[in-house]
Amino acid sequence: MNTLLDLVALLGRTVFVVTRGAGSIALFALEGVSCFFRPPFYWRVFLQSLTDTGFLSLPVVALTALFSGGVIALQSYTGFAQYHAQSAIANIVVLAVTRELGPVMAGLMVAGRVGAAMAAQIGTMRVTDQIDALTTLRTHPMKYLVAPRLAAGVIALPLLVVVADILGVAGGFTVATVKLGFAPDNYIAATMNALKTEDVMVGLVKATVFGFLITLMGCYYGYTSRGGAEGVGSATTSAVVSASILVLAFDYLLTDLFFAQ
Repeated sequence: MNTLLDLVALLGRTVFVVTRGAGSIALFALEGVSCFFRPPFYWRVFLQSLTDTGFLSLPVVALTALFSGGVIALQSYTGFAQYHAQSAIANIVVLAVTRELGPVMAGLMVAGRVGAAMAAQIGTMRVTDQIDALTTLRTHPMKYLVAPRLAAGVIALPLLVVVADILGVAGGFTVATVKLGFAPDNYIAATMNALKTEDVMVGLVKATVFGFLITLMGCYYGYTSRGGAEGVGSATTSAVVSASILVLAFDYLLTDLFFAQ
């Protein structure tokens, strides 16, 4: 009987902690978004965050997309060759890249790189009392630290996904024509026939949501970190893990919303 009560108590505490955490993140997000519409907006911080999130993440996103497109082409050929359906490889590559791999792989790469950096930077400012100093100087910390980064994430990730889509399809084209012996003209024609504006737009919508979630997690865990260097390290880990999980979870939810019949 005591064991059963302990399990019920543990379940209750877990539900309470999860609910409280979700509510805290939701309130943090609402305050960050509300700062978009209340001056001042710190353009210098925004442009720096846009550079860090977008331009400096370009190499890792580009390489990931390029090799992912090539892998899809190889794996598709291995499976479709059994049914003599190799001609569908171009369709599969463009659909997989624009709908899923482009936004998801870009989101995960940015979560690992940018989410961790934001959490570490803001967390260090928190434990060294720099955020309190901003308040003393009559600078709203949410306006200065959070709002520009959220805006940068929402803008930068869709731009990265456009690049990822192009390079992912290019990777599939390179493998298909160089290694698998496809005729370049035929492969390009099949790709253009399979490419749909709807698929690209859905990928960009996903990227916008992912960009917001990644920067939100980085800012939230950095902003609420405590406990010196150990707390900053824990906040960095939590930001990357939570952002990655949210990217995958919202990928499923958005896919179900747009493509479920």
